[in-house]
Amino acid sequence: MAVLPEVAVYWEKDVETMERGALEALQLERLRDTVRHAVNSPYYGPRLQQQGLSADSIRSLADIRALPLTEKQHLRATYPYGMVAVPRDWLVRMHHSSGTTGMATAVFHTAGDIDRWSNLLARSLYMAGLRPGDVFQNMMGYGLFTGGLGLHYGAERLGCLVLPTGVGNSHRQVQFMKIFGTTGVHIIPSYALSLVRVFAEAGIDPVADLPLRIAVLGAEPHSEQARRKIEQAWGVTAFNCYGLSEICGPGVAFECPQQQGLHIWEDCHLVEVLDPVTREPVPEGQRGELVITTLTREAMPLLRYCTKDLTAITSAPCPCGRTHRRLARITGRTDDMLIVKGVNLFPIQIEQALMGMPEVGQSYLIVIDRENYVDRLTVQVEITERMFTGEPAELEALQARIAHALREETMVTPRVELVEPGTLPRTEGKAVRVVDKRGD
Repeated sequence: MAVLPEVAVYWEKDVETMERGALEALQLERLRDTVRHAVNSPYYGPRLQQQGLSADSIRSLADIRALPLTEKQHLRATYPYGMVAVPRDWLVRMHHSSGTTGMATAVFHTAGDIDRWSNLLARSLYMAGLRPGDVFQNMMGYGLFTGGLGLHYGAERLGCLVLPTGVGNSHRQVQFMKIFGTTGVHIIPSYALSLVRVFAEAGIDPVADLPLRIAVLGAEPHSEQARRKIEQAWGVTAFNCYGLSEICGPGVAFECPQQQGLHIWEDCHLVEVLDPVTREPVPEGQRGELVITTLTREAMPLLRYCTKDLTAITSAPCPCGRTHRRLARITGRTDDMLIVKGVNLFPIQIEQALMGMPEVGQSYLIVIDRENYVDRLTVQVEITERMFTGEPAELEALQARIAHALREETMVTPRVELVEPGTLPRTEGKAVRVVDKRGD
């Protein structure tokens, strides 16, 4: 893990260290402005009017609970322009979901939205330790996906040399790091783990041969154990980044060097954590569904958008000096939950158990099927080369140890299959970690 300066430095000190009372007063002012602006959209206008709600209804931040919740289905039902609150000729960019899990959604930005988004990401990257003159290799998808362009604009705003390599062509990615002296990367965590083998194939030791310092991990939930494995293999400090296309993309929240939660940029986002079933607020520190209201969006202001992401929030002071509250690591989505033999579990629980074991390699696959009408959980685990050159008894002991650890974490006894490194399918986008065959 790279050593970063301990001195707290800020991109916008007055905003990042704003006293809580002043920050909440700013949020209230911007929330009222957002409600006033949202009535211009075809979707919110009639709904707010029907419920008798207006900016005057918001007298405190607690009054946000009077506003309607917004679900992804509402964006789909009003596709493409039903959420837009500005004239069409104000729009300068559209991002678009793939629609792989349902009807697609379109998200629009004005020039002002792009400017504020770029600044949030410059603020985030500066907080992580990037500086003007750093070489930032952006290994995320460009185009309709928000991740690539978002961090690209933020790194340019900061003053970095940006290599927009995008996804794919792994050997060229590694060669570019060496040729151009890459110091920071933006990458999907599962892809970062799979590149460890590519480094070895290219004869490059990233710790000794590259000036890498910082990795920004985004696009998929990952465990603390996976983060540490990446840091050790790459010789970097790895920062968790959170965002979603509907809100703006990456940059809603970002880790500081303390790595103790992601600072929510509260000057631009008002967040709630609600019980996923009752939709009532949960106590601070308790996990629930993250709900976000945008405070500075022009093109598509969103009120109380239900993200389906599960997290908790803390207002405890951070040693970095920033006063914006922090989100705990996202542990999954409400729609990611698996029910196996009547037990609720999340894929990230399995990753937590696996990635803490030094014998485990870079990838795993969860397979769920039925045998004699009973759910069966199988976890295929890549292990290190060294383990396959040892005694069979060592493999059997490791298999039993993994099964025990997974049982302790999930309360389900799995069947564990140990496989050689590089055996499981690789993707250069989000990893496919679960294959559920119960509907076959």
